[in-house]
Amino acid sequence: MTWILIALIVLIVLYFFVTYNGFVTGRNRAEEAWADIEVQLKRRYDLIPNLVNTVKGYAAHESTAFEKVTEARAKAISAQGTPGAAQAEGELSGTLKSLFAISEAYPELKANTNFLALQTELSDTENKIQAARRFYNGNVRDYNTKLDRSPSNLIGHLFGFQKKNYFDLAADDAAQQPVQVQF
Repeated sequence: MTWILIALIVLIVLYFFVTYNGFVTGRNRAEEAWADIEVQLKRRYDLIPNLVNTVKGYAAHESTAFEKVTEARAKAISAQGTPGAAQAEGELSGTLKSLFAISEAYPELKANTNFLALQTELSDTENKIQAARRFYNGNVRDYNTKLDRSPSNLIGHLFGFQKKNYFDLAADDAAQQPVQVQF
């Protein structure tokens, strides 16, 4: 009887440590995945000024669109938290679409090799952002599920583990579509 009681206590303690370490691992994976998103967003932010300057050379009278892109970029760079970043990124995607719409009116711009290279880079970056977002949201889903499931939720709440937010773009349908950079 004593051995059974000792074995039961050892199993409970073991479950406690394994569950706690699972929460730590899940939290760290979600934070790493968020860092991957930030790397791709920075790459995107670095490409935008070059793209704007290239388009500006052909369509200087479209200053309102350039200002909107610049403002949206600044807002996205300074956004705090997952929901704020998602909303700002949605707005930035919308302004980039207007920039590409402007480029459609200038055939010589569409043939510019620098512009084409920037478009290709931006398209590649958009794809990487989508992949990083899916990876992050998958890690958040797993972490939040473990935090909701019983009995692990008792340990999670006991040590103050908090749910994480998904990285969802703004509810605006246009913002949820990838930036189109094809001719």
